[in-house]
Amino acid sequence: MTGMFSISEIRPVRAVAAVATTAALALATPVFARSAPESFADLAAELSPSVVNISTTQKVQQGNQSGPGFQFPPGSPFEEFFKDFFERNRPPGGGGQQNRPRRVTSLGSGFVIDKAGLIVTNNHVIAEADEVSVTFPNGDKLPAKILGKDPKTDLALLKVESETPLPAVPWGSSDTARVGDWVVAIGNPFGLGGSVTAGIISARGRDINAGPYDDFIQTDASINRGNSGGPLFNMDGEVIGINTAIFSPTGGSVGIGFAIPATLAQNVIAQLAEFGRTKRGWLGVRTQTVTDEIAESLGLDKASGALVAGISEGGPAEGAGLQQGDVILTFDGKDVSEMRELPRIVAETQIGKEVKVALWRKGEKVEVGVTIGELEDAETKVASADPKAPVEPDTVDTVGMTLSTLTDELRKKYDLADDANGVVVAKVDADGAAAEKGIREGDLIVEVAQEEVKTPGEVLRKVTKVKKSNRKSILLLLERGGDLRFIAVRLDKG
Repeated sequence: MTGMFSISEIRPVRAVAAVATTAALALATPVFARSAPESFADLAAELSPSVVNISTTQKVQQGNQSGPGFQFPPGSPFEEFFKDFFERNRPPGGGGQQNRPRRVTSLGSGFVIDKAGLIVTNNHVIAEADEVSVTFPNGDKLPAKILGKDPKTDLALLKVESETPLPAVPWGSSDTARVGDWVVAIGNPFGLGGSVTAGIISARGRDINAGPYDDFIQTDASINRGNSGGPLFNMDGEVIGINTAIFSPTGGSVGIGFAIPATLAQNVIAQLAEFGRTKRGWLGVRTQTVTDEIAESLGLDKASGALVAGISEGGPAEGAGLQQGDVILTFDGKDVSEMRELPRIVAETQIGKEVKVALWRKGEKVEVGVTIGELEDAETKVASADPKAPVEPDTVDTVGMTLSTLTDELRKKYDLADDANGVVVAKVDADGAAAEKGIREGDLIVEVAQEEVKTPGEVLRKVTKVKKSNRKSILLLLERGGDLRFIAVRLDKG
């Protein structure tokens, strides 16, 4: 169903634990929020003509569907009634209709950004459509062509041909929008037609695990199924967001909706208009969050930056000399305060540009130059480790693990790759520090304290050395199922 997706539909219902982030404003005089307007009527009257209803149709196999010929807008109060009716009255065996294709209709929202007929909506509204049509508030209905779509940000761009210029709305700056600002959402909830709701920005910078570039605006303006792709306006009538998702166990509004910020959307839409696809920068690293324990083990003053856990073979990072265990602190002059900021910063960097990257490497700050490549979905390889060297088993009591030499027998037992190398975790103390961090039997230790290890004895010596330096944790690089991940293990627990 493409009219609106809720978080509960794409993953189990749970609290979204992201912290609102706002740009710091260094002002010499006090700032006062704009008071609530007496009415939103003038704003709604001005903006509504630019907000459209989007309907899509696609052919699907009838299968064992219950309603043989009727479709209702997603969330319609009649939907469940007629579904039950047809289920009760369907002939035994389906009456020969089960394999007959039928046409499914779905509804969503969009808005005009160019009087020549460019319309923005969500990718999930039109993703599987065979036909797309756009209905304007005055009743005019036009067929639409999909110019481009981007699943990673859930954006799409449509084009309609009109004999007269269309009413368009301007982009605004989502960067200057503040938590507590009034906003207005206009869209097509439940297929009912143009509807206006108002509320405030409840949070910014939300990460709801919808994609690699999550940076959502959260609002309490009512957003429901069918609002997808509709605009979120500020009080100046500018689009500062595209309504995309809701947090709801039922599919209806519970006062938590999410919009793609205009600052992110503008760049994507401009590329879809020019190229029909996005062109994103690519660094070629796999990163993970720097926790307090990892920061302490690396000698960092605070937990910040993006820890390089893997490097793509032949990618820009490899060519520039980045290494596993590096912490990226700044990229092209922009601070990387947390890991999830890096993909968005890299993606928005011009392809072919040489940028400076500040790193934390083995206790020191270093700077390297990287020439940005173009992101390719096919580039998914992660750099592998070096050849092996077998020795006798040994026990590392300080972190609650029994380690063993990597042998052919252990490769087979733990389903390890032929070219994998390191030291095998043969046993884990259930009450030890390793178990506390989720390390388990069959994991492969590739590095200890950012240095390769080939024998259990090497691991023991490095752990002992780090413990003597009075550090509270030690950084391990583990391989599990072909994936590499850094884990900081406490040294004050045996």
